[in-house]
Formats: sequence, structure tokens, C-alpha cells
Amino acid sequence: MATLPKQFNYLAGKTGPKVLIEALRWLGVKEAPGPNVDNPAILAWAAFVGASSYYKHDATPWCALFMSFVVKMASFPLPHDPLRALSWATFGTAVPAGQASLGDVLVMARDGGGHVTMYVGEDDTHYYGLGGNQGDSVCIAGFPKGRIAYVRRCPWRNQQPDDVRPIRINAAGVVKAVSES
Repeated sequence: MATLPKQFNYLAGKTGPKVLIEALRWLGVKEAPGPNVDNPAILAWAAFVGASSYYKHDATPWCALFMSFVVKMASFPLPHDPLRALSWATFGTAVPAGQASLGDVLVMARDGGGHVTMYVGEDDTHYYGLGGNQGDSVCIAGFPKGRIAYVRRCPWRNQQPDDVRPIRINAAGVVKAVSES
């Protein structure tokens, strides 16, 4: 795992949710530079989820591939057509607006497709997501809250992990308490 950006150091040492822990293991993975050169890790993710025939190169958009990989590694069922970012709008259970929590799936729609990432925190204007193909790498990036079309939560088998809660941060990475009322 690459070093976490300073403002996200609170993620170090987390014990759950499992899907987040799996995603953090791959922080820093990047597309290989240049044509006809590929990062073998990204192609291995494609093989793991049964998508080798589609993902022949790491230049193919892979945000949904990364989400498919970490969700499958965490033993959760994938949505129908999981290699399309917008298909993640049907994953797990819907989360009401303004209640995104650690490990939730954030889905954005745009002309020609979408983007999918995993919630790791928020401030007044942005959600922060850990995802693949964000600047051609697995990293944490900020997204204006208005861009998020869907928030989805993993279908927990027993009970929701204690760490699954809203995470409010400031620029210094200080986690702010969130009222449950």
C-alpha cells in the first residue's frame, strides 16, 4: 500500500469494513505508462472477476473493474454487469441522501457513462472516494457532492461494522464527530 495522504491518516489501521480494507491494500497502483505496456495487477483483477476477454489493456476504463475486484475479494455479490460504473447504482442497499458512510459505494453519472468510488470521508462540499482509475491510479479523490447520483451500502451478512459511519474531516484530516440524531 502506498502512503495515505496526510488528511486521510485516520484510515490507517482500520479493521473494517472488509471491502475498504481490501481497497486500501491497492492504494497507489497505477496504469503502466505508454502504449502496449500494462500493469499486471490491473490485468490480474480482470482475470479474478472473469473479465480478461474485455480488459486486455490497463488503458480501458477500470473504475468499475477495481470496485468489482475489491467487492468480490470481500465476498459480497456483484451487481448485474459490474464492469459498468452505472450498474453499481443497484448494488447492496440504497442509502438516503446525506447519509453516506465509510465504505459506501458512490456512483456518479456523466455523458457517456459514469464513475464509481468508495466513500472515505466528506467535508462541507465534497465526498472523498478511494477508487480505481482516478487519475489513472488507485487513489483518494474529492468529488463535489452534487455529482453523486447514488450511494449504496454493502449487503452485510451479520451486522454492519462499527466503522461504517459518516466521516467528517477538515483540511488537516481532523475527524469531526457526527451527531446520530
